[in-house]
Amino acid sequence: MDSEERMAVFLDYENLALGAREHLGGMAFDFGPIADALAIRGRVVVRRAYADWSYFDEDRRSLTRHQVELIEMPQRMGASRKNAADIKMVVDAIEMAFERDYISTFVMCTGDSDFSPLVHKLRELNKRVIGVGVEQSTSRLLPAACDEFLFYDRLEGVEVPEEPTERRGRGRRTAAKDAGPGPTTPQVPATPPVAAAAEPSVSTPAGAAGEDEPAPPDDGASLEVLVAQTLAGLQSSTGGSVTASVLKRTLLRKDPTFSESDHGFRTFGDVLRHLAERGAVELASGPAAGDPEVSVPAHGEREDAFALLRTVVAESDGPVALSSLKNRLRKRRPDFSEKALGYRNFLQFCKDASAGAVDLRWDEDAEDYLLGT
Repeated sequence: MDSEERMAVFLDYENLALGAREHLGGMAFDFGPIADALAIRGRVVVRRAYADWSYFDEDRRSLTRHQVELIEMPQRMGASRKNAADIKMVVDAIEMAFERDYISTFVMCTGDSDFSPLVHKLRELNKRVIGVGVEQSTSRLLPAACDEFLFYDRLEGVEVPEEPTERRGRGRRTAAKDAGPGPTTPQVPATPPVAAAAEPSVSTPAGAAGEDEPAPPDDGASLEVLVAQTLAGLQSSTGGSVTASVLKRTLLRKDPTFSESDHGFRTFGDVLRHLAERGAVELASGPAAGDPEVSVPAHGEREDAFALLRTVVAESDGPVALSSLKNRLRKRRPDFSEKALGYRNFLQFCKDASAGAVDLRWDEDAEDYLLGT
């Protein structure tokens, strides 16, 4: 426990929420994927979000479910209050850096380059700084100032809506015909409610991205996906071996209610042995008795992923809808992630695979992409 990173998370919420809405197809910001990414890197001890919450009423409920402390900074007093939330966030971060020595890492969730001096100062104070921001709304100056920078739209669990060209073009023509003169977008639009993620490790895809919002799979498959994805993330983050104790601790960070007994196992070791028999993980002798090293079985990269896609599609009686395909892939390979292969979303992965592995076409009647061989 003493060797773990202790992290404080600060969210410039207006920057993140508006960045997601404007550059990620109108999607609502969800803190869940950030929480999962940070759980792999260490223990989060402080979570604070800064905004005028009268503009983000529904978002408050989602953040509260993720145990984020909401710092209210009203913006109604005119231009003199324009940067009040930013200033408060900087003051709190510097104060915490001096007063709480046990915090080793500061996570600054913003794309605003105005925070670059804060990042530099925190690093001068021997603090590690991780940045998080929406790629298209993040200043190019900020990532270079951080020790590590995570683009929100590339995180596991973030499915960026990507409307097909046919639907998008038709929608724009319709909107242009119906729109009247004058601005149609309010200065600070309301944010739709964000659903709390009941299972942190299972993506909650958006229909526009060609992926359904899956019904929970059977209990064994759900556990397999949870462990495999968490383990793959740990291996990618640490670059070294992962022990069973580290894996269990990370699972508890992602979901504090996790218990192997809920899945019918007496100990976590029983879980790992069961998954090893199914080929989902590999076990090797660890540094201590009863604490084996755990790893994801070596799979190929893109070509193997394309071959898996073709196999799953070929096993179907006819064309397969894109909205149900990712779940089928994960039943065959629980650790599958298109983001780990460098793709922004599952549709992009399938489009690349259509160059030779599968056939991909848009079907007007189904209002979905269909894949065949």
